[in-house]
Amino acid sequence: MPELTNLIQGGEIESIANYLDQLSASDRLAETRTLNRAQQRELYTLAEKAPPITLEHFVPTDRSDLSEVIHYGRNTLPLPGGLKLFEKRFCRPKSDVNRLYGYNEGSTRALIGPGYFVARSTSGQSEWEARGALVVDYFQIPEGDVVQGWPTVVPNTRGIQYFVYNKTRDFMRRVSNHVSIGAAYKVEKALGHYFILCREDESEQTE
Repeated sequence: MPELTNLIQGGEIESIANYLDQLSASDRLAETRTLNRAQQRELYTLAEKAPPITLEHFVPTDRSDLSEVIHYGRNTLPLPGGLKLFEKRFCRPKSDVNRLYGYNEGSTRALIGPGYFVARSTSGQSEWEARGALVVDYFQIPEGDVVQGWPTVVPNTRGIQYFVYNKTRDFMRRVSNHVSIGAAYKVEKALGHYFILCREDESEQTE
């Protein structure tokens, strides 16, 4: 049984964070990809006791504006194993420290669409704060420049992505320095689906 699974059963978010922080980038990513739906749900619950997640977790302060930062994800949707894997790609807009832009990359992107979003703090919205300190909000899409080479920005009301991203928000909690866990909501209803993200480490390339 993977050590991360054991630690989730132990129920201590600090122990989970310490373990993930001491792993290499490749081993950390491998561990995050072992978790099933029940384990991700439990991790999301445990992460309520973690320090609040910040925008800097997704795009560190040493990254320049419009610099892409990749977070490798695994979701809990009822899909074949390979289709559970995806990437959320983030950037910081020019001269805006209060939000991030991003989209979803993966094998289904050409069919479904990029699923653009705006990530921002939930501070001041008590019901949202209880779900996580940061929301990935598909009600909003980038209003300015994005990273060169990213797909064309389109609203989530257009095409097949209407059925996937429209009126959806993901609420994020911190797990460790590189890892976060999210819960999906449609409008204000919890969907019961989760996803774990592991940020790329520039000092040690992952695949």
